[in-house]
Amino acid sequence: MNLRTPLGTEVLSLHAGDRVFLSGIIYTARDEAHLRMMEEGIPFDPKGAAIYHCGPVIQGKQIIAAGPTTSARMNRLTGFLLDSGVRCLIGKGGMDAGVRDALRGRAVYLAFTGGCAALAASHMKLQGVHYPDLGMAEAVWVIEVTDLPLVVGIDAQGGDLFSRIGDRACMRFEEWKKSSRLQG
Repeated sequence: MNLRTPLGTEVLSLHAGDRVFLSGIIYTARDEAHLRMMEEGIPFDPKGAAIYHCGPVIQGKQIIAAGPTTSARMNRLTGFLLDSGVRCLIGKGGMDAGVRDALRGRAVYLAFTGGCAALAASHMKLQGVHYPDLGMAEAVWVIEVTDLPLVVGIDAQGGDLFSRIGDRACMRFEEWKKSSRLQG
């Protein structure tokens, strides 16, 4: 499915595991940016916005690399963004059950593969920056993306690709342990 920011209710019909291509404006934000926005307010219109957990490498006006940051670091810092109308979080590794519950009926979490920072950058064009005083990795970068390939990690119905995979891995491990005991 092709998505364009600002996002609306179309994201509510996505399911964990769906592949999407995102175009439009996104905003990077890591820990320090989240804390600053909590204190000072969000410096952009959050309605329908997509937040990318990322500390890009910028050289001049060029995005060199833009790999995702581990999203779980933002678990406790996410609620105010969703309450403000943000429709999409992007990162790697998933988020906790509290965020999964907060996404219900209003937003999704999209995953980008770690280790593919150059691929992400090839779909991006720098448009601006908020909080440059936080430094390159922590500033809020305004980025235009074109057909950024993503996977729905957590959907608006509570479907969670990461917990499904984790549950399946635990089940297989238990089966392996049982099988190993029987053979040994």
